[in-house]
Amino acid sequence: MTGWDLAPEVALRARQGSALDQVDCRATPGWSAGKVAARAHMARRGRDMATLQEMLYAHGRTGGDRAVLLVLQGMDTSGKGGVVRHVIGMVDPQGVALRAFGVPTRQEAEQHYLWRVRRALPPPGHLGVFDRSHYEDVLVARVDGLVPPSQWQGRFEEINAFEQEVAATGTVVVKVLLAISREEQAERLRRRLERPHKHWKYVPGDVDARARWDDYVLAYQDVLDRTSTPVAPWHVVPADRKWYARLAVTELVAHALEGLDLQWPVAGFDVGAELARLEATT
Repeated sequence: MTGWDLAPEVALRARQGSALDQVDCRATPGWSAGKVAARAHMARRGRDMATLQEMLYAHGRTGGDRAVLLVLQGMDTSGKGGVVRHVIGMVDPQGVALRAFGVPTRQEAEQHYLWRVRRALPPPGHLGVFDRSHYEDVLVARVDGLVPPSQWQGRFEEINAFEQEVAATGTVVVKVLLAISREEQAERLRRRLERPHKHWKYVPGDVDARARWDDYVLAYQDVLDRTSTPVAPWHVVPADRKWYARLAVTELVAHALEGLDLQWPVAGFDVGAELARLEATT
């Protein structure tokens, strides 16, 4: 925890009554050591995280039931992809279950909205990552008017019950909202347009969504107020400074893995006998 003045689980946890539109998206809650120190600390914690994730993977390979699920939400350009590359990229990919949720396929649209989410949950021993998630069904579905208010209103309690169920199976749920300012989003979209090698990342619909910024803020506020629960709390991470957002998510995931309190599995064979057998083949 060297460098953190306050643990991110405390500094970033969403609290009832906190206004999302009042968040300083350039702030670095809990961290006062600066950018250079943050990079060094993140590298150290990345090594810790890699070891812990390998231990989790070994746990799953030997019959364990624990897993971790990182849920990433945020406005377009808030840095979800960067978190996946720079944070989750520090661990062994064979123990990662990544799912990016886009527009539902025809098959998915014919099912209950949680159907595709259940199918994407991380198996035991894995670190799961949702790049967007089931929350799109109370965000985009609401703002774009894809379903009537009576329908998306009822989904909050369904989601809470779903996450309670997931946690009861042994999966720790870490929910992160990457909070980007309107000004920073405009700059990031502009850079995508001005750099030909970034054109592939630009989606014209992002500007359409930006025009409904206030509606999305209200929708996200409801998400925080109605689905931040003791078993699956939300963490609001200021994301205008990419280095801080990645540092904070690294710490949140590392803490979740540490909280599992796992040990390396005990060998299910006679180590001495196997060494003797190995020597006999040399």
